[in-house]
Amino acid sequence: MRITQSMLSNNMLRNLSNSYAKLDQYMDQVSTGKKINRPSDNPVIAMKGINFRSQVNEAEQYMRNTGEVHNWMDNSDAALDKATQTMQKLRELAVQASTGTYDEEERENIKKEAEQLKEHLINIANTQVNGKYIFNGTNTTEPPYDATNGFNANTDPIKIPVAAGTELQANVNGEEVFGNELFDKIDTFIENLGNDNQAGIGASIEDLDTGINQIVNARADLGARMNRLELVENRLSEQEIIAKKTMAENESVDYEEAITNLITQESLHRAALSAGSRIIQPSLIDFLR
Repeated sequence: MRITQSMLSNNMLRNLSNSYAKLDQYMDQVSTGKKINRPSDNPVIAMKGINFRSQVNEAEQYMRNTGEVHNWMDNSDAALDKATQTMQKLRELAVQASTGTYDEEERENIKKEAEQLKEHLINIANTQVNGKYIFNGTNTTEPPYDATNGFNANTDPIKIPVAAGTELQANVNGEEVFGNELFDKIDTFIENLGNDNQAGIGASIEDLDTGINQIVNARADLGARMNRLELVENRLSEQEIIAKKTMAENESVDYEEAITNLITQESLHRAALSAGSRIIQPSLIDFLR
């Protein structure tokens, strides 16, 4: 096979071009800290990177969802705490008024306080968070209690996905808290105070105890879900950390290896340039001179 000067030149230029490409690759790795900067650099790493990034994005979205669930639960728990205190205060008033030492005027004063406590309990039942009524199920745009119909809550649960295939109920069923005609029983207690009905006032104590228990039970159920949410958050946090670590190991460059490759390639490139200049320089004209 006849080797010509043109073949030598073309081979040298092709090899130099490949050398420049490797230099560019190693310099990109060192400057960006990434093994690849284009999918064509390594399709396998690129595809794995897409999958790992999807896992990270999914974990981050679920973490944002848990934040929304926390918002619902924390506000619901605070409202239930105030509702329990209000009901306990009403019970204390009932116990005081049921004794024979209180006269009609004193019971009238207790009645006024009980009416204010009822209004406070209505405000709690109509608690809004970010413009949403938290005790009216999925019907978050309307209050569960109004002067015409009393308490009539939507009981559909609000469920928010917090992990793949896992949803948590974010709200508290308002019927379980303020149902069983709770406000009617409070109205009866207030009416008995106005009528100075000592026997009726004594009977209201048991009704108020029932109301306190149903609020406490609803809060206990909420507490159980809050504990589960904390476990889910811990698992999501671990998944996010693992996914980010795996993604970094897949995409991030080993600086020691990359710098070593860059220095080695620079040396090879200089040697190729030096050798190429010696191969191409001599020609027939040089020998005829």
